[in-house]
Amino acid sequence: MARSVTSKKLRCAVLAVLGLAATEAALAVAAPVPARAAAARTVDFDAFVRSLWPEARAHGVSRATFDAAFLGVTPDPAVIEKTRSQAEFRKTVGEYLDTAVSEKRIALGKEKYATFSRWLAKAEDRFGVDRYIIMGVWGLETKYGTYTGNDYVIRSLATLAHAGYRGAYFRTELIKALVILQEGHVDPAHMMGSWAGAMGQTQFMPSNFKPYAVDFENHGRRDIWTSVPDAVGSTANFLRKHGWIPGETWGYEVVLPGGGMASPPDHYVPFATWADRGLRRADGGEMPRQGRAALLRPAGAAGPAFLVTPNFKVIKSYNNATSYALGVCLLGDRIAGWGPLKGRWPGATVAQTR
Repeated sequence: MARSVTSKKLRCAVLAVLGLAATEAALAVAAPVPARAAAARTVDFDAFVRSLWPEARAHGVSRATFDAAFLGVTPDPAVIEKTRSQAEFRKTVGEYLDTAVSEKRIALGKEKYATFSRWLAKAEDRFGVDRYIIMGVWGLETKYGTYTGNDYVIRSLATLAHAGYRGAYFRTELIKALVILQEGHVDPAHMMGSWAGAMGQTQFMPSNFKPYAVDFENHGRRDIWTSVPDAVGSTANFLRKHGWIPGETWGYEVVLPGGGMASPPDHYVPFATWADRGLRRADGGEMPRQGRAALLRPAGAAGPAFLVTPNFKVIKSYNNATSYALGVCLLGDRIAGWGPLKGRWPGATVAQTR
């Protein structure tokens, strides 16, 4: 009996050793696979880059510019990962504005305005866009140029285009980015932006650069990366070309008559009509005698209400989100010296609202 148990133990031990050896052998074979896969992806990426050359050349890009743009460029796995994780936590309008129009951002905006007020006034004069709306866009996009993104735009766009993300869109953006390099507006070392290719202090995609970026500083190039005047002028040009109405407000916070009121989205009627219906400005000011506005209640009946003009919709051409556009407007108003909202967002504390 004792010998039988011993034999079983011996067999189990032998099998365990053999199993361990087999596992180690399997691991030894499997270990190089990720490395081989990475090498294969690199070869595939290199072939993709080579395939771009005829198209780039057809758009006027020289071989020297092309090679310099792609020198040492490899796919960026972090970019691909970000395409898979965009379903992030969705903030309420109140939560978003608590960050977008924070006291810290307002204070920094006032400092930046004081420094660049001459250029902001010049942009308003030339393009007709409210200088404080320009400040609001600049503040939300890149915190007034203090954070423009740490990704090399060519690498990000090449990674997305190679992966086939969003069809041909990013391949087209990549070619346009190469043209920007060819024209000498920026060099590869400074062509930085977001993981999705939005560039500089304006966060323009390359396709937005040619129609909207301007050499506002008159220094021979359109530098939305390091030139605040160019960034300010380019933002104003973008908004004007998207339909900004000079001399018209974005809108006002309003107080509704008892019982509230409903209105179809983008249903613009004269300000005077809204006044006749019992609406009044929350800050106590008079309603404009001219112009049209629509009623906006972004948090429903429980939150603040606004009358917004077609200029509000123009701001959404920069980023098609109501919370973003409202953030731009309210941030600009605070930098201009207007007070905080009178109404409170659902669930917000007095401190958050004020």
